[in-house]
Amino acid sequence: MIVFVDIELARVKKTDPARWRRHLSDVLAAKYRLEALSGQPCLVVHYEKVTPVLLRQLQADAVLVSGNTTEFQHYEAESLAGLRAVFREAARPTLGFCGGAQLLAQTFGSEVAAIDPAGTGSMDDESWRGRAHEAGFTVVRRLVEHPLLAGLGPEFVVMEQHYWEIKQLPAGFVNLARTEVTPIQCIAHQSLPLFGTQFHPERWDDAHPDGRTLLENFFNLINKG
Repeated sequence: MIVFVDIELARVKKTDPARWRRHLSDVLAAKYRLEALSGQPCLVVHYEKVTPVLLRQLQADAVLVSGNTTEFQHYEAESLAGLRAVFREAARPTLGFCGGAQLLAQTFGSEVAAIDPAGTGSMDDESWRGRAHEAGFTVVRRLVEHPLLAGLGPEFVVMEQHYWEIKQLPAGFVNLARTEVTPIQCIAHQSLPLFGTQFHPERWDDAHPDGRTLLENFFNLINKG
């Protein structure tokens, strides 16, 4: 079994039902794609429920962490404690997408903030598109060779949708890729099975299959382990 952790803020369900429904649609689509690529059942667990103990009980082979549409200052610190413990334990391969990668980096000491701190606007009303951001299929430049990027060229194309970024590389990690807007696009721990992508590999399409290749590489790492 693999576990897909949904990190969208729980109260969005009440404060913005339309945004919540869009997010759930994305999570469900990702769940089915991850099941198809991994060949394993994929259980969606909300971030408030996930802990190292739960993952051991489920005998999870891997953890993937969703993106989100809510800035992290709106989360209660205690609500993220279980997921941060999962990151720190690093007991199984773990891959965070977008906000999931940011949370991983933050857990290991990095600052996470808006690309342009002086900008205004948020996901709440789509005003984020008026500030520095990346959106849509985007060319990303590989910086180093790594098994997670096997089969991808020096430049590859993946889906982006963010206006926050990882400001510094967390200790123990290497940066695998960049864009001009966001210098830290893909991180991997040097000795632990921890990975993060600022982009959304789970949102590939037939014309832009590189995200699928990256996910296949991730699941190959599980099988080799």
